[in-house]
Amino acid sequence: MLLLVVAAADSCGETPGAVCDWVYDRTGNGKLAAAADWFVGRPFTILVILLVAWLVTRLARRLVRRLTSRIIRSDGLASLTPVNLIPGRTADKTADGAAPSENTAKVGEPRRVARASSIGGVVTSSISVFVWSVAAIMVIGQLGIDLAPLIAGAGIAGIAIGFGAQSLVRDCLAGFFMIVEDQYGIGDVVDLGAASGVVERITLRTTVVRSQDGTLWHVPNGEVRRVGNRSQLWSVALVDVVVPNGAPLDDAKVAVMEAAAATCAEDRFVDSVLEAPRVLGVEDVGADGVSLRLVTKTAPGAQFELQRALREAIKRRLDDFGTGTPTP
Repeated sequence: MLLLVVAAADSCGETPGAVCDWVYDRTGNGKLAAAADWFVGRPFTILVILLVAWLVTRLARRLVRRLTSRIIRSDGLASLTPVNLIPGRTADKTADGAAPSENTAKVGEPRRVARASSIGGVVTSSISVFVWSVAAIMVIGQLGIDLAPLIAGAGIAGIAIGFGAQSLVRDCLAGFFMIVEDQYGIGDVVDLGAASGVVERITLRTTVVRSQDGTLWHVPNGEVRRVGNRSQLWSVALVDVVVPNGAPLDDAKVAVMEAAAATCAEDRFVDSVLEAPRVLGVEDVGADGVSLRLVTKTAPGAQFELQRALREAIKRRLDDFGTGTPTP
C-alpha cells in the first residue's frame, strides 16, 4: 500500500488527488493516473472551488442586504416627522404621542434606500474581492504553479502601490464613512468648503456637486474637511424684513404674518411647509430701520423657492402699509 501511495505521488505530485489514487490503484499505470488527474481530478476540484466561491458571495450579498436594510430601517424610525402646518390644517400627530395618521410625512425615505444600497454595495464588493482572490489562489495552486514567488511579488507590489496611492485610499475611506454616517445624499444642497451646490453623484472616491451657476465640481472625499447640509430631513425658510424707523412695528408684524400665512397656504407650497411661519422678533436695529426675522420649517430643499415667494408677498403687503421691504 505504501508503494502504491509513493508511486501515485511520483505520478501526480506530492499530494495526489483522489482520482489519481483511484486510477493508479485500478490500473497501476502512472501516466494514465497523471492524465486522469489533469483532465478529470483537477478540473473537478477547480469547478468545486469556483462553485463554493460563487455560493459564498451570493449568500454574503443576501445577508449584507438584509442587515443593511434592517439597520437603515431602524435608523429611519426617528425620521417620521409630523407636519405641523399653517392654521386650518390638521396636525398629523397628537401631543400625547398617539400614532400618526396616514398623512404623516416620511422625510428621507429615498435617502435611506440609497444609503442602504450604497453601504451594501461597498460591503458586498469587498467580500466578493476577498472571496474570489482566495479562490484564484486556490485554483492557481491546483494548476501546480508555485505560489510563493507570486505571493512575495504581490506583497512587494502592494507596498509600492500603497505608498503611491495614499490619497486614493484616504478618499475611499472618507467616502465610505460619509455614506455610513449619512452626511449627505444625492439631491442634497451642501457646502463642502471647496464647493457648494446640489449633490448629483457620490462614489467612494469623489462627490460631484452642481453649483448654482452651473459649474460641475468633482470634490475628492478625502479633501472634505467639513460638510454643511442644507436639506437633510428638514430645512428652514428664513426671511429678514426691514421696517423703516418710525413705522408701527406691531402693524408690520401682523402684515408679515398675514402675507406669510397666505403664501404657505398656496397649493404649490402647502405640502412642503412643515410648520406654521413665525416672526421671531427684532433681529437687528440699524440706521435704515428695524429688521424682523421670519422663519418657516419646510421639507428638504423647498426653502429656496418658498423664500423667494415670501419676499415677494411680504413686499407687496408692506407696500400697502408703506412700512418697508424685506431684505434681498
